[in-house]
Amino acid sequence: MSKQGLVMSKEDNVATVVEEVSTGEKVTIRMGGETKEIKVTEAIPFGHKFCLAEIKKGEDVIKYGESLGAANQDINVGDYVHVHNLDSKRGRGDMID
Repeated sequence: MSKQGLVMSKEDNVATVVEEVSTGEKVTIRMGGETKEIKVTEAIPFGHKFCLAEIKKGEDVIKYGESLGAANQDINVGDYVHVHNLDSKRGRGDMID
């Protein structure tokens, strides 16, 4: 049986796990009327994010339909998404346009 992930918006390119997931486990997500199963590449703690679609370095990481920040490296489907590969744009004076 696969673990469960949560996606809030069709624009999201990450999902949140609702229980701890081990490397190689599959996580089931529902986006709109579609159900997908994604194999994670790394262990992911409860409440943390994993990648749903390839995100290139510099592209936005989208959760809840909003940008959390930019990928600081390429992120592949199933990868753990956190501070090691995501630079926040919120509250940073150096990121103001």
